[in-house]
Amino acid sequence: MPLLNEYRIRLAQEQDLRAALEMKLQAWREAYSSFRDEGFFAHHESQLDQQLAWWERGLAGGAQFWIAETGDGKIVGLAGGTPTIEEDQDTGVDIELGVLYVLKEYYGTGLAAHLMDTVLSRRDALVWVLEGNARAINFYTKHGFVPDGTSEELVGSWAGLREQRMVRKHG
Repeated sequence: MPLLNEYRIRLAQEQDLRAALEMKLQAWREAYSSFRDEGFFAHHESQLDQQLAWWERGLAGGAQFWIAETGDGKIVGLAGGTPTIEEDQDTGVDIELGVLYVLKEYYGTGLAAHLMDTVLSRRDALVWVLEGNARAINFYTKHGFVPDGTSEELVGSWAGLREQRMVRKHG
Protein backbone atom coordinates (compact mmCIF):
# COMPACT_ATOMS: atom_id res chain seq x y z
CA MET A 1 0.00 0.00 0.00
CA PRO A 2 1.44 3.41 -0.91
CA LEU A 3 2.07 5.95 1.82
CA LEU A 4 -0.81 8.39 2.08
CA ASN A 5 1.44 11.37 1.39
CA GLU A 6 2.62 9.88 -1.89
CA TYR A 7 0.48 11.61 -4.46
CA ARG A 8 0.82 14.24 -7.12
CA ILE A 9 -1.62 16.95 -8.10
CA ARG A 10 -2.07 17.88 -11.74
CA LEU A 11 -4.59 19.39 -14.12
CA ALA A 12 -7.12 16.82 -15.26
CA GLN A 13 -7.19 15.80 -18.90
CA GLU A 14 -10.10 14.36 -20.87
CA GLN A 15 -8.77 10.81 -20.43
CA ASP A 16 -8.98 11.28 -16.62
CA LEU A 17 -12.65 12.16 -16.53
CA ARG A 18 -14.29 8.74 -16.12
CA ALA A 19 -11.94 7.70 -13.31
CA ALA A 20 -12.30 11.12 -11.65
CA LEU A 21 -16.10 10.91 -11.74
CA GLU A 22 -16.04 7.34 -10.41
CA MET A 23 -13.79 8.56 -7.58
CA LYS A 24 -16.23 11.41 -6.89
CA LEU A 25 -19.11 8.93 -6.62
CA GLN A 26 -17.10 6.84 -4.16
CA ALA A 27 -16.32 9.99 -2.16
CA TRP A 28 -20.05 10.84 -2.14
CA ARG A 29 -20.84 7.40 -0.72
CA GLU A 30 -18.24 7.93 1.99
CA ALA A 31 -19.28 11.49 2.85
CA TYR A 32 -23.05 11.43 2.33
CA SER A 33 -24.22 7.91 3.30
CA SER A 34 -25.82 9.30 6.47
CA PHE A 35 -27.77 11.85 4.39
CA ARG A 36 -28.93 9.75 1.42
CA ASP A 37 -30.05 6.15 0.85
CA GLU A 38 -28.66 3.62 -1.61
CA GLY A 39 -31.13 4.69 -4.30
CA PHE A 40 -29.51 8.13 -4.44
CA PHE A 41 -26.08 6.65 -5.15
CA ALA A 42 -27.45 4.11 -7.64
CA HIS A 43 -29.24 6.92 -9.49
CA HIS A 44 -26.05 8.99 -9.79
CA GLU A 45 -24.04 5.95 -10.89
CA SER A 46 -26.62 5.36 -13.63
CA GLN A 47 -26.07 8.96 -14.79
CA LEU A 48 -22.28 8.60 -15.14
CA ASP A 49 -22.26 8.74 -18.95
CA GLN A 50 -24.32 11.95 -18.97
CA GLN A 51 -22.03 13.47 -16.33
CA LEU A 52 -19.02 12.43 -18.37
CA ALA A 53 -20.40 14.20 -21.44
CA TRP A 54 -21.08 17.36 -19.37
CA TRP A 55 -17.53 17.39 -17.92
CA GLU A 56 -16.04 16.75 -21.40
CA ARG A 57 -17.91 19.79 -22.75
CA GLY A 58 -16.62 21.81 -19.79
CA LEU A 59 -13.00 20.87 -20.41
CA ALA A 60 -13.41 21.56 -24.13
CA GLY A 61 -14.80 24.99 -23.20
CA GLY A 62 -11.76 25.86 -21.10
CA ALA A 63 -12.83 24.71 -17.63
CA GLN A 64 -10.09 23.28 -15.44
CA PHE A 65 -10.03 21.03 -12.44
CA TRP A 66 -7.26 19.31 -10.56
CA ILE A 67 -6.82 15.69 -9.59
CA ALA A 68 -4.63 14.01 -7.01
CA GLU A 69 -3.29 10.64 -8.02
CA THR A 70 -1.09 8.02 -6.42
CA GLY A 71 2.09 6.75 -8.01
CA ASP A 72 0.16 3.97 -9.73
CA GLY A 73 -2.28 6.47 -11.26
CA LYS A 74 -5.27 5.94 -8.93
CA ILE A 75 -7.25 9.17 -8.55
CA VAL A 76 -7.79 9.86 -4.84
CA GLY A 77 -8.97 13.48 -4.90
CA LEU A 78 -10.29 16.24 -7.12
CA ALA A 79 -10.98 19.94 -6.85
CA GLY A 80 -12.10 22.79 -9.04
CA GLY A 81 -13.20 26.39 -8.88
CA THR A 82 -15.58 28.47 -10.92
CA PRO A 83 -16.23 32.18 -11.24
CA THR A 84 -18.80 33.40 -8.73
CA ILE A 85 -22.32 33.38 -10.17
CA GLU A 86 -24.49 36.49 -10.12
CA GLU A 87 -26.50 35.31 -7.10
CA ASP A 88 -23.29 35.14 -5.04
CA GLN A 89 -21.88 38.54 -6.09
CA ASP A 90 -23.02 39.98 -2.75
CA THR A 91 -20.10 38.12 -1.11
CA GLY A 92 -17.54 40.34 -2.82
CA VAL A 93 -15.46 37.36 -3.93
CA ASP A 94 -14.86 36.22 -7.49
CA ILE A 95 -14.26 32.46 -7.11
CA GLU A 96 -16.28 29.56 -5.75
CA LEU A 97 -14.70 26.30 -4.72
CA GLY A 98 -17.20 24.26 -6.71
CA VAL A 99 -15.88 20.79 -6.02
CA LEU A 100 -13.49 19.31 -3.47
CA TYR A 101 -13.51 15.59 -2.70
CA VAL A 102 -10.94 13.15 -1.38
CA LEU A 103 -11.37 9.50 -0.57
CA LYS A 104 -11.99 8.66 3.09
CA GLU A 105 -8.60 6.99 3.46
CA TYR A 106 -7.07 10.44 2.81
CA TYR A 107 -9.09 12.29 5.46
CA GLY A 108 -6.75 14.12 7.80
CA THR A 109 -3.66 13.74 5.58
CA GLY A 110 -3.58 17.30 4.25
CA LEU A 111 -4.57 16.23 0.74
CA ALA A 112 -7.85 18.20 0.74
CA ALA A 113 -6.04 21.33 1.94
CA HIS A 114 -3.38 20.85 -0.74
CA LEU A 115 -6.05 20.52 -3.45
CA MET A 116 -7.95 23.55 -2.14
CA ASP A 117 -4.76 25.65 -2.09
CA THR A 118 -3.95 24.51 -5.63
CA VAL A 119 -7.33 25.82 -6.83
CA LEU A 120 -7.70 28.93 -4.67
CA SER A 121 -4.19 29.81 -3.54
CA ARG A 122 -4.80 32.37 -0.78
CA ARG A 123 -7.66 34.08 -2.64
CA ASP A 124 -10.89 35.17 -1.04
CA ALA A 125 -13.49 32.58 -2.01
CA LEU A 126 -16.82 30.98 -1.21
CA VAL A 127 -18.04 27.41 -0.89
CA TRP A 128 -21.48 25.85 -0.45
CA VAL A 129 -21.55 23.09 2.20
CA LEU A 130 -24.26 20.61 3.08
CA GLU A 131 -25.83 21.59 6.40
CA GLY A 132 -25.11 18.91 8.97
CA ASN A 133 -21.88 17.86 7.28
CA ALA A 134 -19.80 18.62 10.37
CA ARG A 135 -16.57 17.23 8.92
CA ALA A 136 -16.70 19.56 5.90
CA ILE A 137 -17.86 22.56 7.92
CA ASN A 138 -15.00 22.06 10.39
CA PHE A 139 -12.50 21.70 7.53
CA TYR A 140 -13.58 24.95 5.88
CA THR A 141 -13.71 26.79 9.21
CA LYS A 142 -10.13 25.69 9.90
CA HIS A 143 -9.18 27.24 6.55
CA GLY A 144 -10.77 30.62 7.23
CA PHE A 145 -14.29 30.17 5.82
CA VAL A 146 -17.22 31.38 7.89
CA PRO A 147 -20.96 30.90 7.34
CA ASP A 148 -22.47 34.16 6.11
CA GLY A 149 -26.07 33.30 6.99
CA THR A 150 -27.13 32.41 3.45
CA SER A 151 -28.59 28.96 2.83
CA GLU A 152 -30.75 27.26 0.24
CA GLU A 153 -33.00 24.24 -0.11
CA LEU A 154 -31.65 21.68 -2.53
CA VAL A 155 -33.74 20.17 -5.33
CA GLY A 156 -33.79 17.03 -7.44
CA SER A 157 -32.11 14.00 -5.92
CA TRP A 158 -30.79 16.27 -3.14
CA ALA A 159 -34.30 17.47 -2.14
CA GLY A 160 -34.89 17.64 1.59
CA LEU A 161 -31.37 18.89 2.32
CA ARG A 162 -29.99 22.42 2.63
CA GLU A 163 -26.65 23.98 1.84
CA GLN A 164 -25.06 26.89 3.65
CA ARG A 165 -22.70 29.38 2.07
CA MET A 166 -19.30 29.90 3.68
CA VAL A 167 -17.01 32.78 2.68
CA ARG A 168 -13.30 33.36 3.22
CA LYS A 169 -12.00 36.91 3.17
CA HIS A 170 -8.49 37.91 4.16
CA GLY A 171 -9.11 41.66 4.24
